[in-house]
Amino acid sequence: MLRFSTAGESHGESLVAMVSGLPAGVPVDQASLDRELWRRQRGYGRGGRMRIEHDTAHILSGVRHGKTIGSPVAMTIANNDWKNWEEILPVEAGDPAKHKAVASPRPGHADLAGSLKYDFPDARYVLERASARESAARVACGAMAKMLLRALGVEVASHVIRVGGAELSRAASWEEIAALQEKDEVLLNCVDADDEARMKAEVDVALRTGDTVGGVFEVVVHRLPPGVGTHANWDERLDGLLAQAVMSLQAVKAVEIGRGVTAAESLGSAVHDAIGYEGQGRQSREQGAAGDAAAGDAAVVGGAVDRDRGGDRDSVRFTGFTREQNNAGGIEGGISNGEDVVVRGYLKPISTLRRPLASVSFATREPVKAAYERSDVCVVPAAGVAGEAMVALTVARLVVEKFGGDSLKEMARNYKGYCEQIRAY
Repeated sequence: MLRFSTAGESHGESLVAMVSGLPAGVPVDQASLDRELWRRQRGYGRGGRMRIEHDTAHILSGVRHGKTIGSPVAMTIANNDWKNWEEILPVEAGDPAKHKAVASPRPGHADLAGSLKYDFPDARYVLERASARESAARVACGAMAKMLLRALGVEVASHVIRVGGAELSRAASWEEIAALQEKDEVLLNCVDADDEARMKAEVDVALRTGDTVGGVFEVVVHRLPPGVGTHANWDERLDGLLAQAVMSLQAVKAVEIGRGVTAAESLGSAVHDAIGYEGQGRQSREQGAAGDAAAGDAAVVGGAVDRDRGGDRDSVRFTGFTREQNNAGGIEGGISNGEDVVVRGYLKPISTLRRPLASVSFATREPVKAAYERSDVCVVPAAGVAGEAMVALTVARLVVEKFGGDSLKEMARNYKGYCEQIRAY
């Protein structure tokens, strides 16, 4: 079973990330890993911390000569800001006078609930672990999951569809979303320049007024075959697992699969994705099957050999069955159906405001303004990268469970056989 865990605090010496369950032989590219971390740090509205940290993952174990070896992959991500906090947050007892207390809880943050739970006199220790700085370790783990999925031809990418009241006004194609990942400058990670400018204006208002702004990011899984996940048990459904994974990200308060929100106010005839069949598709798929797997332990191209480029969609079909649309977001009954899997995360505004809200002093219980810690104004693009990581880790876990294999070569063989099976259905 593919599992991951993280450790570390916002101002500690480093973050720690560990992934276990990856098969041996997955190609690992350090530059790709570090680029994922770089992408998480970009975006208009990020705070001063991003000028301090230049994240890179130091791989300690599980990778040798550029490939996974089947054992747990352990990584560290150094916190450059640690040098300013060594005496404030030492491992040993240290000097209590140098402790930097968070004297009043911030509304919307874990400060008060965490302090009550762990019996802390202030929220410093709660802040340190609850901070979204932890998501850097998740992104490192997610990068490893992406490398496994990419070896099978499955890709994961994200884009921003709303910041504040400014929303993407049109559908985005997979090519547009994928192209965003290659950009060397990241504004708000929106596929449409005009809509992105309107999003930037929303961030500018928050900047001027000492406020923060939230939004919505969309994660798309491309070329995932039908049959990942199951309806058989409630805790094995793909949509449920994805919802929990994305909801676990800091500041995410709602998750949507496909058109789940607007579907609730629509008639069934307008929502459900009508099914068709292209009778001549099977022969072309069988002819293309021989090219699906590369020789030896090289990367594998997934079972997608037919492409339907209708409108602005790039739909990859593993079978002769077709869909008129993808309102279900690629999942029906907890199982992937071969269309793009579409997951949206709804991000509340960051809880730390330069113009703080009302709070109460931990020490006196008197009314005060909430504590202020250096923070961001908008993190929607960064949250999208973290969302990619959580989606990739969830999908990779189910792929490992379904196709098995101690090596990538074995898994690829199983994957190819399954794709041939559904192609001949």
